Amino acid sequence: MQLRIFYDAQCPLCAAEMRQLKSFDTHQLIELQDINQTNFKQRFPHINRRKAANILHAENAQGELLFGLDVTAKAWGLVQQKPWIQWLRKPIIRCVADRGYLLFAKHRYRISALVGRHTKCDSQHCGTGKNLN
Repeated sequence: MQLRIFYDAQCPLCAAEMRQLKSFDTHQLIELQDINQTNFKQRFPHINRRKAANILHAENAQGELLFGLDVTAKAWGLVQQKPWIQWLRKPIIRCVADRGYLLFAKHRYRISALVGRHTKCDSQHCGTGKNLN
């Protein structure tokens, strides 16, 4: 595992992106953990679930934390897909992209509904109900 991502599996768009990401992870470099699992706090006491619900969190193999679009860029880079995402980390674009990401994260359930997905996932809709490893 080179990257462990802590994501909101109840968010339809988030769950869809994580499923797509794992479909490209042929070398099992990424581990996904749902922040809504009942034993999350016990398993990951160093991750604040409330903060992780507001901004995507991840940790690398050395235990260093990454946040937001840094997580997205690292993950898609590891699976060598969506190279355009790396541009969102360029100095001039980074500030605007980060603000856009925070706006998306805040309204992700409403955005999911607007694009025709459920407003929230449960075990019967859009997620597996399990961690994707």
